[in-house]
Parts: sequence; structure tokens; C-alpha cells
Amino acid sequence: MSSSQLRMLCVRSSRASKLHRWLLIRPSNSVGVSHPCARKKAQGWGTEHQYLRAGWPSFLHFLRHGRKSTVLFLALCFAPVYLFAQAPDFRVDAKLVNVFVNVADHNGALVGGLTRDDFSLYEDGRPQTISLFERQSELPLSLVLAIDTSGSVRKDLTEEAAAAHRFAHAILRTQDQMRVLQFATTVRELTPFTNKLSAIDRGLGQLHSDFASAVYDAVCQGSDSLGPKKGRKVLVIVSDGEDTVENSTYAQALEEALRNEVMVYSIIDVPIEASAGRATGGEHALITLSEQTGGKHFYVAEGGLDKAFAQVSDDLRTQYLIGYYPKNQEPGLDFHRIRVTIPRAAPDAFNIRNRAGYYVDSAQ
Repeated sequence: MSSSQLRMLCVRSSRASKLHRWLLIRPSNSVGVSHPCARKKAQGWGTEHQYLRAGWPSFLHFLRHGRKSTVLFLALCFAPVYLFAQAPDFRVDAKLVNVFVNVADHNGALVGGLTRDDFSLYEDGRPQTISLFERQSELPLSLVLAIDTSGSVRKDLTEEAAAAHRFAHAILRTQDQMRVLQFATTVRELTPFTNKLSAIDRGLGQLHSDFASAVYDAVCQGSDSLGPKKGRKVLVIVSDGEDTVENSTYAQALEEALRNEVMVYSIIDVPIEASAGRATGGEHALITLSEQTGGKHFYVAEGGLDKAFAQVSDDLRTQYLIGYYPKNQEPGLDFHRIRVTIPRAAPDAFNIRNRAGYYVDSAQ
């Protein structure tokens, strides 16, 4: 036996001896302990003789009077258990952050065929290691279609229902689900999450108009319902962008979308082309909402509803999924900003779209 092994045996023997003495001479006024022996001692049991009468003769008597070699053997048996119980509890709490990325060239055409090595990713300006990379992700798609039925877009309801019908039939696969909402003065669910096209068609057939427009309520409620879903989470909103209910705010809508990792695609239906009658503030809000969440906006006037829905479908089919485990994080931040680049290309060669970042308490 080497000297180091001998020293280890001595240490373990010493600890076992201390543990033995602790059992025998624990003070009689000890309270708040769960071990049955300790409870007996708290009632006045303290001597070895009393322990023997209580049914402990073989073990304690053996510890006190047995051979040293045997005691050492028992110490070696119990010491690892004792040491293991005292070991610190180390936990790794890093969560994979998923980022869906779209890349377009300077003409707006979507770019496929890129590889992991083409991308670099930064969190709060600090480089991160890409741990997951997929092209044209086959992850399930959970989609909320929210249609504005307020007075300002009432004339387009029939066309919107027909275009949404064609969109649902074109995009949904067996692993995907869609929920249909209409919003005017309030937000109303027409179809819960389903992949049954017949149920979606029935819901679209129930669209009816009202006066006001709760745009931000629709974004908040749609995003919240997407939160528990796995895979890609998308909100497609058809509206002119003007919120006249003023229940929820733009900031609240954006936060809900980011917290639930929802990509917002805005199909902007402008009822009045003249700039004097347009809700340009609402349009700008939808555009910014889409940009910040990694989605995109489209104008109905630029090719009609069918073209706008088709562009949403194409965008969702040409996505890259990039995942990373955050390291070297900036401390004390509630929101971490994400930036994706293609280092080999000139700064203006590609338009890269992804969500602006994530909240610490909502990362997945």
C-alpha cells in the first residue's frame, strides 16, 4: 500500500471515529432532529447501556470493542457514502436559444444554400458558438391568422376570407396547426389550433365586421396562445394597422411577441390610398413589429392578398434555424440582443432578418 493510500485510509478512519462518537455522546438537549436515535436521546437516552437496551447491541458494542481492523473496514465502507452526501450540487442551467433567420439579396430574392460556416452570431456584441444549424426547417409550424374586421377594411372581408382559405390549404402540413382570430372592437376566436382544413374553412366563413379595431390586443392574445407551442411560432395579421380600441399598447404587443418567440408577418391592407386618409402611424407600427420579431411586412396593394400570402409561405419555407448556448453573457440584463452576420459578404450584400433578441425569463 502506498503512502498516499495509507493517508486516505487514516482520514476515513478518523471521520468514522468522529461520527461514532457523535452518535454516542450527542447532547441530551438536542431538538429539531429527524433521526430516531436523536429523538430518543432528546428524551434522556444518552449512555451506551441505554442504547443496548433499545436494541442496538450488535452495532454500537461492535464499534467500541471490536478489532481495529474491523472498525477500519467499516469506516472504509461508510466513508464514501458520507463524503458523497457532503458533495456540492453543481447544476448547468444553460438553455439553447433558437434563432430563425431569413436571408435575401439586394434585389429581395430569398437566398438558400448557405452553410453553418457562412454565419456568425453575436449576443450583446459578444461572439457565440453555433451549436445547431438547419436549412429549410421541418419543425412543426404553429400559426395564428388574425384578420381585422373593423369598419375601415369591411369592404375586403369576402376577398380576405377567400385568400386566407387558399393560404391555409397551401401552407399547412400534417404536423402544423393554425388558429383563426378576427378582431374589431374585441378579439374573437373563430377556430382553435387545428390542422383540419374543414374546421379552418368554417371559421373563415364566420367573419363579420364591427366598428373599432383592437390591433394590439390581437397581437398580444395571439402571441400568448403561441407561447407554449414548440417549433416555429408565427402570427400573420391582416390589417391597416390603426388601433382604435387603445386597450393594449404597441410596446406591450412587441414584448408579448418577443417573450413568446413569435415571428409577426404583417399583411397591410390600406383602405384609402390617399396619404391624407391613411393610418400611416399604424402601418409603421406593423412594419416595425415585423422587423423586431424576425418577420416581414407586405402590402396588399402590391399584387393583392394572394401574392402577399404566397410571399409569407415562401419566407417560412426558406428559413435557417441557428441555435446556440449563451456564453460570456453581459450580466444584469433582462433582454439580450442578437445579431447575425455573414462575414464573407459585403455589409450591404444581404438583408438578414431575425428576432431582435430575447428576454432572460423566456429563453428556450
